[in-house]
Amino acid sequence: MRTALLQSSGRPGSVAGNLEVLDAAAARAAAAGAGLLVAPEMFLTGYAIGDGIARLAEPADGDAAGAVAHLAARHGLAIVYGYPERDGGTVYNSAQLISADGSRLANYRKTHLFGSAERGHFTPGERSLVQARLGGLTVGIMICYDVEFPENVRAHALAGTDLLVVPTANMHPFQFVAEALVPVRAWENQMYVAYANRVGPEGEFEFFGLSALAGPDGVARTRAGRGEELVVADADPAFLAASREANPYLNDRRPGLYGSLV
Repeated sequence: MRTALLQSSGRPGSVAGNLEVLDAAAARAAAAGAGLLVAPEMFLTGYAIGDGIARLAEPADGDAAGAVAHLAARHGLAIVYGYPERDGGTVYNSAQLISADGSRLANYRKTHLFGSAERGHFTPGERSLVQARLGGLTVGIMICYDVEFPENVRAHALAGTDLLVVPTANMHPFQFVAEALVPVRAWENQMYVAYANRVGPEGEFEFFGLSALAGPDGVARTRAGRGEELVVADADPAFLAASREANPYLNDRRPGLYGSLV
């Protein structure tokens, strides 16, 4: 499945502005033949917007989700986007997958919050494994810091995730996560990992970009730079199947030895 990664911080604080950016990116992705567009963490509102997070948070089926569904259907491709989700009096750092026909396929709440900035605004999610079928692949969702916990990604591998999408807001000086850790996660778990980062200055942060689609051979199929960019690459089911056949990691596991992990 051809996958497009939107590397952008959009227009922090403006849902309408970010929907415009997403619309333009979806048009470009569709023209490139993509079946899936992945936008960064908190793309709908901005990441470093302080109390604006609570003010702009919406339910998973809110007006903004409806707007994303409309543009997904209009452009004929699925979209994963990050947003602040309100559920009653609780706010989560969430990512939602909308299908090419505009239906809501999956919603994930970030389970590992990073730093005081996130812990001050969000409640951590309690469900680590969220998947949906899309384009003949099993697609899993995580958000940024979640992918840095090997147990998280291994759980997806054991549950059959083929393509792990990771909306991200990663900042200087943690470039090694994009450059080294993400390809290793793809290799050791025999899956594709789509890592779509924010970019540029925002509040106290400097997001570094370097978005990538890493394959099960540990090689990035595409890699963005450090500016606003849309990159496209394929998650190939045939290559994935061949790689899994050749790579022994999952078959050679000895779960009986790992009891201390839990």
